[in-house]
Amino acid sequence: MNFYLGTDRLNWLTMTELADVPLFVSHRGLSKRKHLQPAPMRWGLDSGGFTELTMHGEWQTTPHSYIAAVRRYNDEIGNLDFASPQDWMCEPHMIKRTGLSIAEHQRRTINSVLTLRTLSPQLPIIPVLQGWTLTDYLSHAEQYDRAGINLENEPLVGVGSICRRQATWEAAEIAMRLQPIKLHAFGAKQDAIGLYGSLLTSADSMAWSYGGRMKPDPNCPKRSCAHCLHYALNWRSKAMTPQRLTLWGA
Repeated sequence: MNFYLGTDRLNWLTMTELADVPLFVSHRGLSKRKHLQPAPMRWGLDSGGFTELTMHGEWQTTPHSYIAAVRRYNDEIGNLDFASPQDWMCEPHMIKRTGLSIAEHQRRTINSVLTLRTLSPQLPIIPVLQGWTLTDYLSHAEQYDRAGINLENEPLVGVGSICRRQATWEAAEIAMRLQPIKLHAFGAKQDAIGLYGSLLTSADSMAWSYGGRMKPDPNCPKRSCAHCLHYALNWRSKAMTPQRLTLWGA
């Protein structure tokens, strides 16, 4: 499984010592940078949808603006493995925020994938499955198929709206029932990776930052390890231990 270390420290994208550590970075941070440098590592792009929908209740970034930014990142930073679409999360509080239904969020997510791929077919825009219940996710997969996107043929498919319940059997069942689709889990925590990591092609997480802030390394002179590279790498190493990756079915 490829594990992308989430970070808001954009200078990490230029660090040669991290060449073997895939990173996951948000468009919201990168879009503010006037100058970009090539990255020595592979990386994935978060569209920043959770923050944008929470703030505005809708996407204010246009598809043309977003795809232009992704094209710039791909050209100037390079090594871009995948980019998230402008998807619509389906957590209950997000549905309340937008005032729309889960079905409408799913429809708009598919439309985003189709629109972005039409605007720039060469960019690695991945489909993202959204929903809240298992039935929602299975239904969304069928909707993709009707829209002409066979998820089993995709190199990677994101699974959204499970971040806050990842270390649950409900999330594990969703991952199991979506097989053999090559899944990427957004915001995966260590317990989630231990529970169903063997069912994932890749995952990302910035959960280490919260841990570093709440329980900093006692051997570190800093009062907080929320932005500590050493802490982040240790966290990722623990998350990737063989014991954690083989707990499913044990």
